[in-house]
Amino acid sequence: MGLPLKDIVTAQELPWEALAGRTLAVDGYNAVYQFLATIRQRDGQLFCDADGRVTSHLMGAFYRTTSLLREGVLPVWVFDGKPPERKAGTIRQRILTKEKAEAEYQAALAVGDLETARRKAAQTSRLTRPMVEELLELLGALGVPAIRAPGEGEAQAAVMAAKGAVWAAASEDYDSLLFGAPRLVRGLAARGGGGKSPGAQLIDREDLLSALGIDAEELILLGLIVGTDFNDGARGYGPKKALKLVREHLGFEATVGKAGLDLAEAKEVAEIFRHPNAIDIPAPTFGPVDESAVQRILVEVHGFAEDRVRAAVGRARQRPRASASSAEARGHQTLLETFGGPSE
Repeated sequence: MGLPLKDIVTAQELPWEALAGRTLAVDGYNAVYQFLATIRQRDGQLFCDADGRVTSHLMGAFYRTTSLLREGVLPVWVFDGKPPERKAGTIRQRILTKEKAEAEYQAALAVGDLETARRKAAQTSRLTRPMVEELLELLGALGVPAIRAPGEGEAQAAVMAAKGAVWAAASEDYDSLLFGAPRLVRGLAARGGGGKSPGAQLIDREDLLSALGIDAEELILLGLIVGTDFNDGARGYGPKKALKLVREHLGFEATVGKAGLDLAEAKEVAEIFRHPNAIDIPAPTFGPVDESAVQRILVEVHGFAEDRVRAAVGRARQRPRASASSAEARGHQTLLETFGGPSE
């Protein structure tokens, strides 16, 4: 779901060349759910191989990754581990939303309304354990680091960015900022969708706090009032109204009380953001592409077009050389940390 902060956040346009040699911790589930929502056929069906196995996630991850590498952008994929108990309500709501969307999708198909069918189908996406394991195998074959977080992937990405293991976190959601990411890059989807965009968007956390007139603790407070994946937020408060309240600088308890939030719950959720559940990861390193493994996964197993796969791998190998100061871009080892299984 993510924080709805678009109305109060201003991003800096960032040309692709400015990201060359930069290592980004990509929120894997955020990206893959985008693929599953958008890489679909005209009637909303996911792309599948001859045996009926879903391939939309592999198409998205492969072409997104190779396209970024061609630009010299170095993606480190970070996947969710076990979700916090506080997220159980959000997960239940997502399941109900998917079930409703599935019924509406079938109804639209029955009357031949393909536009509605495709829109509703996008809301039914599910990511399974085998799909995640296959993604990890593909990324390994591409020589790209893949990390399984102990909890939320965006929390792990934020901590890696805060500790300098990567340059920035990359996600379409704003939650990474509450988790402490000093930089958030949005818009990587444009690079994987044909490369027509002139660049991505960068949000510098310190610049954002300065522009909003609040501090890091108050940013968390703002999120609590608007609502996060771990709490419902205050009734009647959108981003602008919440920001106005936080700018009164009343302190945590007084602000929570004025917004009508439960203080105990607010304190518990704030701790999730103040002390993210993450592990220490050294600067990830990238290995060579194992083209035979890529061919086996995509062409032999799933029937991808061999010439297109070879062309994409070839473009990735031609990536611009990272600057000498970009120490995180050097190395030949692929990192894979695995904790638990995928969440729904």
